[in-house]
Amino acid sequence: MAQNIFDCKLPNDEGYFGEYGGSFIPPELQTIMDEITEAYHKIRKDPDFIAELTDLYQHFVGRPSPIFHAKHLSDKYGTDIYLKREDLNHTGAHKINHCLGEALLAKKMGKKKLIAETGAGQHGVALATAAALVGLECDIYMGEVDMVKEHPNVVRMHILGAKVIPATHGRRTLKEAVDTAFENYMKDPVTQFYAIGSVVGPHPFPQMVRDFQSIVGVEAREQFSQMTGKLPDNLVACVGGGSNALGLFTAFMEDESVAMHGVEPAGRSLDAGENAATMTLGKVGVMHGFKSYMLQDEAGEPQEVYSVASGLDYPSVGPQHSYLKDIERVKYSYIYDKEAIDAFFELSREEGIIPAIESAHAVAYALKLAKEPNIGTILINLSGRGDKDIDFVVENYGKDYGILS
Repeated sequence: MAQNIFDCKLPNDEGYFGEYGGSFIPPELQTIMDEITEAYHKIRKDPDFIAELTDLYQHFVGRPSPIFHAKHLSDKYGTDIYLKREDLNHTGAHKINHCLGEALLAKKMGKKKLIAETGAGQHGVALATAAALVGLECDIYMGEVDMVKEHPNVVRMHILGAKVIPATHGRRTLKEAVDTAFENYMKDPVTQFYAIGSVVGPHPFPQMVRDFQSIVGVEAREQFSQMTGKLPDNLVACVGGGSNALGLFTAFMEDESVAMHGVEPAGRSLDAGENAATMTLGKVGVMHGFKSYMLQDEAGEPQEVYSVASGLDYPSVGPQHSYLKDIERVKYSYIYDKEAIDAFFELSREEGIIPAIESAHAVAYALKLAKEPNIGTILINLSGRGDKDIDFVVENYGKDYGILS
């Protein structure tokens, strides 16, 4: 199936999805980015590269990830709910899909070190894993707040041989980790390869990460048809930067009968600084080298954001998502912290599956969607497992759900 993952009409040659995307970076860095673009377009047509990646997906990651019919939730809500089990991938999330691709590309380009940002730590763990596999050094930049919150993933990165470097300014979360990673990448873009962790950043990264992640939807389309004899009526995925969502959505983009739902974090409230609901509240702007919707303060600078899910608290969003919002191909909605935590426990106790808090946002929205009349089947991208979140959830919410911390 991997031979189909690079087949998509967007973006254009300059990296734009409509008016969004592009590359807003210094000229000296643009030269390096052009080299990456050229190398990427070469390997995406290379049968040997595709064969190597396909082999790793199967024998290292454990693909294809299964689709699971959540029968207890389906009976409870009166409509069939399915989960695409990306949580069962090696490293516990969808992030390994693009990390392997980026690591192989960096190796072929002669780079010596992979660097990246991480929020919840899933991208960091996946990239550290890929770096160990291909034999590259690895530096991961992570906000100090997230390092405490997602301590198990910090330990995993160290075990895998990566260096975890704290971002100590601002709110010390994902946006600051990206800032710090970019600053350090600029010091040596020749020997380092910045393996961006979502469908964000300057061209070609929104396209590249999307392409590597689209294996999720390619598999799901075939699996769901085999299971049910038809396509799902609804797709649901959480959206921070937006890689897991586009991973699922891309293969269904031309299927008008399939509704697509992207779910943002409303955090504590929709007040400024208390959420990361970019598509709901943002305006068009430029940050981190690309143009998209972003949450901005009165001066047009990136606004402080918050989410209970460390992987979702980012003040912008992948440019293709902004385009899909404008053309109304995807409906973007939001879920509050409390709703996500409720769904975290409900999926755990109804189906025996502990989701990542990020993924729990998608579950929460899907359960609300399931209450609507004649909604049809729902396929959720369960993008990650919740091992990393257990200590945080028990400490902060355990007593509310009958757990004594």
